[in-house]
Formats: sequence, C-alpha cells, structure tokens
Amino acid sequence: MLQTFDISPEQIEAEQLYKEMGLSDKEYDMVKVILKRQPNFTETGIFSVMWSEHCSYKTSKPLLKKFPTKAPNVLQGPGEGAGIIDIGDDQAVVFKIESHNHPSAVEPYQGAATGVGGIIRDIFSMGARPIALMNSLRFGNLTSERVKYLFKEVVHGIAGYGNCVGVPTVGGEVQFDDSYEGNPLVNAMCVGLINHDEIQKGIAAGIGNTVLYAGAPTGRDGIHGATFASDDLAEDANKDRPAVQVGDPFMEKLLIEASLEVIHSDALVGMQDMGAAGLTSSASEMASKAGTGMEMNLDLVPQRELNMSAYELMLSESQERMLLVVKKGREQEITDVFEKYGLQAVAVGEVIEEKIFRLKQHGGIVADIPVDALAEEAPVYQMPSKKAEYFKEFQQMEMEIPVVTDYTEMLGKLLEQPTIASKEWVYNQYDSMVQTNTVVTPGSDAAIVRIKGTDKALAITTDCNSRYIYLDPETGGKIAVAEASRNIVCSGAKPLGLTDGLNFGNPTKPEIFWQMEKSVDGMSEACRALGTPVISGNVSLYNESRGKAIFPTPVVGMVGLLESLDHLTPSYFQHEGDLVFLIGETKAEFGGSELQNVLAGKDSDEVYSGKAPAIDLKTEAKRQTQLLDAIHHGVVQSAHDLAEGGLAVALAESIFNEKGFGVSAYLDGDMTVELFSETQSRFLVTVKPEDEKRFTEAVNDARQIGVVTSDSTYSVTGNGKKVIEANVHTLCKRWKGAISCLLKSKA
Repeated sequence: MLQTFDISPEQIEAEQLYKEMGLSDKEYDMVKVILKRQPNFTETGIFSVMWSEHCSYKTSKPLLKKFPTKAPNVLQGPGEGAGIIDIGDDQAVVFKIESHNHPSAVEPYQGAATGVGGIIRDIFSMGARPIALMNSLRFGNLTSERVKYLFKEVVHGIAGYGNCVGVPTVGGEVQFDDSYEGNPLVNAMCVGLINHDEIQKGIAAGIGNTVLYAGAPTGRDGIHGATFASDDLAEDANKDRPAVQVGDPFMEKLLIEASLEVIHSDALVGMQDMGAAGLTSSASEMASKAGTGMEMNLDLVPQRELNMSAYELMLSESQERMLLVVKKGREQEITDVFEKYGLQAVAVGEVIEEKIFRLKQHGGIVADIPVDALAEEAPVYQMPSKKAEYFKEFQQMEMEIPVVTDYTEMLGKLLEQPTIASKEWVYNQYDSMVQTNTVVTPGSDAAIVRIKGTDKALAITTDCNSRYIYLDPETGGKIAVAEASRNIVCSGAKPLGLTDGLNFGNPTKPEIFWQMEKSVDGMSEACRALGTPVISGNVSLYNESRGKAIFPTPVVGMVGLLESLDHLTPSYFQHEGDLVFLIGETKAEFGGSELQNVLAGKDSDEVYSGKAPAIDLKTEAKRQTQLLDAIHHGVVQSAHDLAEGGLAVALAESIFNEKGFGVSAYLDGDMTVELFSETQSRFLVTVKPEDEKRFTEAVNDARQIGVVTSDSTYSVTGNGKKVIEANVHTLCKRWKGAISCLLKSKA
C-alpha cells in the first residue's frame, strides 16, 4: 500500500502545492497520467526536482543538440558526470564546469564553497583524480556594500574549500557589470586526470546488485536546491537560505581518496555523486542509464537529523555523498575501503529488473515511479524566440570613434577598471601550488599544470565577454570560444575541447530565449571552425532579480595540451631588445568595449551600445594555427591575446612583471583606434631579432610595432608624435591596487 503521510494527494491538488514545488498545471497533469493516479507528497517533490530546469534542461535541451560533441579524441561526451578527452599514452583529461549562482547570491560563502565541492565530485565520480580548479565569476560594480560583501565572501568560499580539499585553484576570470548587481554568477570548473582503463560511469547495472550510500549523512540542508536554481531569485533572500547546502572539504578529501581506491575493485559497477536533487537524481539517473530499476529502503540511509521524512531524504542536497552500485555479495570489499578513511558506506537498496524507482520507509512504499519518467521523459519545451528590440536598434548604429584627449590618463583609467585590473586580491587567497604540478600560476592567459611523470602539460582557461554577447549574441558566442582558444594557443598548447556554463535569464521570455538560441549558434560555429568539441557543461537559467536579467553569459572553460614543456610560452615580455609584433589588423570597433564603459560614466542608463566587434572564424583559425606552429618551432618568446582595453592594455600587461622592462611602440593611424579598439583575432608577440625572418615567414599578417626596452618606460609614438609616456611602476601600481582600493572605500 502506497503511503501518503500527513498530506494527501487530494490536498496537494486542492491547494496546488505542486506549484510551490515548481510544477505547472500541465506538468502535474502529466504526472497523474504517468502514474495513473494522483502522486503523494514525496512523489510530487521527486517529479518537481527531476523536471526542474536545473536537472532536466527542459527548455535548453533543443539548443544543446546544436553543439558538436564528437571527435576522434573524445572518449566521453555530454551525459555523464564529466567529459573525457584522450591525451595519448593511455591517459585522458576529464573536465566540467558548473554554476552555483543562486546559492551564492543568498549565502555567498557556502554557495561558492559547495559549488567547488560539487564540481570536484563530478570529476572523481568518473574515476579521475582532480588536479586543478578554475572559476568564472561575475558581480555588480564594486560601488555598493552589498556587492563588495558578495565578492569577498564568494572568493573566501572558493579559497576555503579548495585550499582545504587539496586541489589547486590555478586561475579563472572575474568581470564586473551592473547587470549582475542582484544576481552574481559563480561558475566552478574542475580538471582531472585518468587512465583509460579506470573510467567509471554512473550506471546501476546488474539485477540484484547492491546500492551503496557512501560519505556524509543526510541532513535538511539544500532541500529543493534544484528547484531553487530553476526560478528567479526571491526579493527576500532569507526565504531561500534553507536551499543552500553546507560543505565539509576535509570529508571531501577523504571521499576522493576512498572513491579513487574503490575504482580498482572489479566489485564496483557504477558510481555517481549526489549533486543537484541529491539522492533522487543520482539513483534514478543511474538506473535509467542502465535500463534497470531501483528499490531503496530509506530507513537505511544515514541521517544526521531526527525524524526525516521521505520527502526530505530524497530532496536533500547535503554535500560529500556518493552513490555506488556493487556486485551482490561483495559489498564488504567496498565498505572496508570507505571505513579505512573513516567514512560510512551502507547498503540502502538493490537494482531491480522492473524499471521502477521504488522507495520504502517505515514498512511501507512511499514512492513508486517509472524510472524513465524521471530521467529521460521529462517534458521538453521549444520556447518562443523573438529578436531583441535593442539588438535591431544597435545594428543600425554607425559607430563613431570615441574622443580621447589624454591617452596616458585613459590608459591609467582602463588599468584601474575592475574587469581589467590585477586580480591578485582574488588569487592570492587560493592555494595554486598544492600537488606541486602548477607550472604557470594565476594571472596569465592560461594556467599550466604538469602531467607528472611526463614532459606534457595541460593548459586551462575560462573566458566570456558578456557585453559582446548582449550586443550581438551570435557574434559574442563565437568570440567567447575564440578567445578561450586564443588563450590556450598563446600558452603554447593545442586546444582540445571545451565545457560550457550557459548562464541566462528567464527562458520563458522570448527575447531571453533568442539570446540563448543565437549564443549557442555562434558558439557551435566557432567550435566547428576551431576543432574544439563540447564535451560537458551546465545550464543555469532564471538569473534575474527584480525582473531584470543578467547579460547573457555562456562561459567557456577550455583545456589544451602541451606535448612538451619546451613549448611553454609566457604571456609577458622576456628579453630586452626583443621585437614586438602585432598579429592582425585593427579596426574601429568599440561596441561593448572597456573604453565605451569608461566614457559612458556611472550615471549612464545605457552603458553599452552599437555593434559588437566582428569576427571571421577562418581568419581566427588561420592565425591561431600559424602562431602555434611558430611557437612550436621556437621562434616566439612571449604571446598574449588582445582583449578588454585593446592594444594599450595588452602592452601594459606584458611588462607588469618582476623583470622591470619597458616598451617603445610606434603606430600609425587614429590613435584611439590603434590603442583602445577591441578588434578580435589579434595577438601581441615578441621575437628575438635573429628570429624575425623565420617568424614573419610563419605568420603572414604580423607587423612589428615596437621593441622591448630596459628603462621601465611605457612609450608610444603615434604618427611621429609621442602620445603616451609613462613610468611602468606607476601604471603597475594603479593596476595592482585598484580592486583593493575599491573594497576599502565606502560606498
């Protein structure tokens, strides 16, 4: 007899409690058809989390099919805990990015910390050892105490978890804009290494096999976290605090070691972490992927609080928990491993032939649901799409070249902009050297992590300029992928593939869905042009507060391979007398630029307008290929891509290091365009004088624009006239101190 407890199915329907859980009238009717009866309270909750946007991708699934996901080196594409790409020698790299936006807006320390913990579990659930963490963060401008608080606590949360768990945080990106004022974005990425024969999948195969619950006991934290992540943020943030989880990095460290030890036992059939929707998603997904069913006795689930209901146990998102399926009769082998690390591992159920998700508690059945209805048969919606009115207006604009009267002062202002300024305040809090494999630490175009025991290394980056995507989602989507690939190439590595964190507003609004649609179109086209398949990712929608959406922010996390550490290329100048080359033509492109931001001023209603910078993917691919070839032939001393702030900022960043160099550059044309335009597909490269001929033969659209000097002076001559003359140490001080200064100032 199916138990209903104190809330009857009739009461659920009469009071429309299913709506509070996130189900629409139509979806609730679908549940009744599937079950051939009314669901009880627990079943209603289970359907609501599994059919939430966060778990089912019900509005984004049609778009995700557009991504190229296959390539000869892709061992595992989207659909498992993380994607896997072959890197030779029977080794593979495993990586994924995920968002923890809403929890971080409500409880920033724990929201960010548990975002890190969750993405690490996705990696080691595949059997891989986590070797590096990255992040991509977005906040409002650092002019309000609320934004400063969110920024500080998110960074502290990332550092607090990552440093304790023993996985280095090797880099990331932070951008600031008013669109994120009420809804910050916190995207965490993890990279792992695995041998081909150790790859695990989250499947519940083998009728009669045992389902094991391992790790922390279940509490009442994070209940309905998946639903919370699938709705707009509430005006009263305190209302959503119960949906935020609490992490324990020390237990996670033990869980990593225990999980990586049990993968060597052939008693293990499948393993998956309990992420969004907790025990519900891990159990039902593992069974559905295997074509089986699962029966669990909730009385056996470890609990840290008294009198937990079936609803609470199934929807809790307590952290540091794993679900395993092991061969019947060999449970002790697995539980012994976990006990060695001081962790609980208990049998809570079994795999059954009937494709049913059946839950028992207190002697009765509390849920009885066809398993595919949860994992595979969630409703999918093709949302209405409408080209944004602002886009039509911006496309008609003729971009005028902004007026800059003092180029030296404008350079200083740009270097102080939080999006451009040094992020030392952030990454100095991260332990980037634990595991002792980090070769290039935060602050470069891409982080580099050595593959121990080989001459190879991985290059890792996260990128996305959401201003461009707001102005033109399709073009901006192309740029996001291309910029990530440029950063990988500048480090000397060959791009392998990417993971995406798609952060958007409310998809039921046609203009928001249009942003999603066009962004994915642009990203997909760039992935094909640059040979970077999408192997994993995450969708985070309903990123809105007070009815206003964030800028569309599809973050790209990319990994590349250095076949030899000899190819490692720094992003800053290396030797006095080296020749400075600019690869690519510069055009007057200021839409969405940092210069446009500075000139608009704080009180402007419309900071960004006009067209985003154009991008030709054939040109992009050609330049990346030529530059990487030149690097591999040893004729490049440093390489840096041009991004926010244009050439002027890139030149400054290339001399902000302990070497004490300066630069003398000479340019022709309009100086505002040459210095501050954000034209795409450009690189700043230094070459030894004796290698000039070999370099220019390898890269056919590079022109020399200057020379590295030893006098700590930043000098630019334009059309025969000195336009910038500045002390490098003075500029560097403004660049390094900007964020700390803003955090100390009173709003």
